[in-house]
Amino acid sequence: MPGLKRNFPYDPASFKDVWVYIEVNDGVPADVGFELLGQGKLLAGKLGCRLCAVLIGEGVTSLYGEAYAHGADAVYLIDDPVLSHYRTKPFVEGMLKLMRRYHPDIVLYGATEQGRDLAGAVATDIMGGLTADCTGLDIEPSTMTLAATRPAFGGNIMATIFCPKDKPQMSTVRPRVFPKPVRQEGRKGTVIKEELGIAEDDVAAKILNFTPAAKEGVINLGRAEIIISGGKGVGSASGFRRLRELADLLGGEVAASRGAVDSGFIGYAHQVGQTGQTVRPKVYFAFGISGAIQHLVGIKSSDRIIAVNKDPEAPIFKNCDYGIVGDLFDAIDEMMKAFRAGKAAGWLRAAEKKQ
Repeated sequence: MPGLKRNFPYDPASFKDVWVYIEVNDGVPADVGFELLGQGKLLAGKLGCRLCAVLIGEGVTSLYGEAYAHGADAVYLIDDPVLSHYRTKPFVEGMLKLMRRYHPDIVLYGATEQGRDLAGAVATDIMGGLTADCTGLDIEPSTMTLAATRPAFGGNIMATIFCPKDKPQMSTVRPRVFPKPVRQEGRKGTVIKEELGIAEDDVAAKILNFTPAAKEGVINLGRAEIIISGGKGVGSASGFRRLRELADLLGGEVAASRGAVDSGFIGYAHQVGQTGQTVRPKVYFAFGISGAIQHLVGIKSSDRIIAVNKDPEAPIFKNCDYGIVGDLFDAIDEMMKAFRAGKAAGWLRAAEKKQ
């Protein structure tokens, strides 16, 4: 049976409010949760309901003030030592307990490793609808249902998906798709505390040891303000070294399209797009990138996109703010001369500004 029918009698009127799951790692809330609070506020406004945050973990009680500051009207809270590290079973039990008791209309999760695992497990249990890796969220006005947009058919189209009969309506959303709302100090709300209700012995999976990944050489595309990105048109790994020179000069990061990664020019950690990272820089330089939709979904939130391609018909030129038709290495040479001479500093600052 769809939705939460198998857990209690189905009453469409009982489902209300927009919920956002706030992922917490080592006591630090992930930014994607706050980004979703910003978009969730818009959805809740259209529905005329509350925006609620969900905090599940150990030591998370102190974080509900941050949820209020980023737009939440209420916080559902489960704080328990069993939740000290993420494991599927106890976190799913916590979410299900809250959902069965309070009946959210919409639940949003970040499309992170944790968010994807939790949302998928919850959807399986309640036999409800889940739209994964969304890049857009809205409310369909005629039915007042969630309109969740995501790439489909290998990224060749953007599909908007509805789950009007399955409650709650759930989606995972990639980090950096939506802007993080401005923090509003002093906002207040309601906190609803619940008990987890299961013991450590009830959880089969145990964490025996945890070794953090080495931080040396970590690529932080998600927080980069300037990104120098290359596609197959760069031609080789040595070509990407030229991009690195420009990135170092501007204090940016190097990224790549899937075509460049598949060609072995650079590692997967640099990949941007549907099957890579979603980015939101102030300026995104696209060198030798054709502009396929699979790549565009990962860069569409950039403040400014500057494209260089020798093909005047490349789709990237329909999706950029500034375009140069020509040899990308000649363009890099000229840009580096200008930046080193300080002549382009004002232009770059202007390019960074969102009109």
